[in-house]
Amino acid sequence: MLGNYPSPTTITYWWGFGSLAGLCLVIQIITGILLVMHYAPNVSLAFSSVEHIMRDVNYGWLLRYIHANGASMFFIILYLHMFRGLYYGSYLYPRQLVWSIGVLIYFLTMATAFLGYVLPWGQMSFWGATVITNFFSAFPIIGEPIVHWLWGGFSVDNATLNRFFSLHYFIPFIIAALALLHLVILHNPKSSNPMGIRTLNDFIPFHPYFTVKDIFGLIIFLIFFSVFIFFYPNVLGHPDNYIQANPMVTPPHIVPEWYFLPFYAISRSIPDKLGGVLMMFFSIVILFFLPLLNVSNIRSAWFRPLYRPVFWLFVVDCLILGWIGGNTADAPYVQIGQVATAFYFTYFLILIPLIAKLESYIYYKTN
Repeated sequence: MLGNYPSPTTITYWWGFGSLAGLCLVIQIITGILLVMHYAPNVSLAFSSVEHIMRDVNYGWLLRYIHANGASMFFIILYLHMFRGLYYGSYLYPRQLVWSIGVLIYFLTMATAFLGYVLPWGQMSFWGATVITNFFSAFPIIGEPIVHWLWGGFSVDNATLNRFFSLHYFIPFIIAALALLHLVILHNPKSSNPMGIRTLNDFIPFHPYFTVKDIFGLIIFLIFFSVFIFFYPNVLGHPDNYIQANPMVTPPHIVPEWYFLPFYAISRSIPDKLGGVLMMFFSIVILFFLPLLNVSNIRSAWFRPLYRPVFWLFVVDCLILGWIGGNTADAPYVQIGQVATAFYFTYFLILIPLIAKLESYIYYKTN
């Protein structure tokens, strides 16, 4: 039971993003089910059905704005949750499996968000689907068959929209099952804490001590969410997506949603198409191997003065990649993106293992 769940006494508000992510998932599933009742997954009707939801369905505009902005809120919470885990070493033993399932949830959430972005059948939906699915054509031999299977034919058309709609509706329930498994497995090693250490008497019941913290965080989040829904509902979307899809007119600058921009920048930073696609996928897959790359005996960045500034450089690097992904593939953006991409992989493959070894060496020298 929640009331009896033992929690570390030192956990802070940063540990509330997990429950907020679960709330976002529930909101997305409920609003998605309600929107499906009025949506028509057909290339001739999809755009009009979305406008019908916005104009004719009672509070349809509210449902759609909650669902559309809820995706962005979900990713904001996920990114904060992941960066917190990176900072405090929450992925280390005995929580490797918890972290791996979390990364899998993140990957499936990205897939679901991409599929959902196509459903309004606006200009950016159509051309975004065309560009992203064409990434698979970079793979030799199997690339073209994969693209044709995703399209359901030889171009992005009605079969594509139906496939994307079915998968977009189905995958969130897999995510919900994985989220439940994520929580069940976490109950064995228990939550980590900012100190990165565990003592026998370091636990108190979750309720009422931390439910109050979570409720406070929930209130702040709902206020933040409501500002976007009621005052800036379209600021996180692309204006071209309010133009019906036209295969004969290509937008001047095709960009994905903001939460994909860092990975889009990585793919464009590699001159070779296949290399760019592989690096884009590897930038996510590498997260699975993080518990193996960090061999430090010190868990929390509170006690790692060498690692702490490098972590914040990594955060800045991710923001730079997001900025580059939203710009055109011209100088100096390409060059800046290449430097930022190099640092991204250097952080995981070189700096994390190297700093861990340096810390161990300094510790043994001073003791």
